[in-house]
Amino acid sequence: MLDFANKIVCSSQTKGHIQIIFGPMFSGKTTELIRRLRKYQIANHKCLIIKYSHDTRYSEKEISTHDRQTLDAISVATLSHLKNQAENYSVIGIDEGQFFPDVVVFSEEMANIGKIVIVAALDGTYQRKGFSNTLQLVPLAESVIKLTSVCMLCFEDASYTKRIGNETE
Repeated sequence: MLDFANKIVCSSQTKGHIQIIFGPMFSGKTTELIRRLRKYQIANHKCLIIKYSHDTRYSEKEISTHDRQTLDAISVATLSHLKNQAENYSVIGIDEGQFFPDVVVFSEEMANIGKIVIVAALDGTYQRKGFSNTLQLVPLAESVIKLTSVCMLCFEDASYTKRIGNETE
């Protein structure tokens, strides 16, 4: 809250913005997303939580951390399907943002109409090539953090994911 010549300006009256949580696999992106969303829920914000529909590792109806912290979520393949529904929420949390082809357009549109948009996503592939859709969010975002994981060979911080199988995707 700020006082400009005895006028109280509440932070809930500010414009929308985009927050990005980047990092490799097992860096705690979903854990951080859940922490932020719970904080907004405590502050009486209505939160729309979105997960990628093809990510069914733990649940089809929740985002989940690897240690099974969960929050109920709506499962979709394309964010644009939720535009009308999103208008009823002040905060939008998107898990696995790298999988949504329209994450940039959707996030910018929602922020421009006053929504707080939080995107948790991989920033690059195991080949250390950027996911262009999520990297395009960076100049639009008010906040960007990059988490690290732990290298299981040297036990130092790891800033990218290393593929250990023979898959190519």
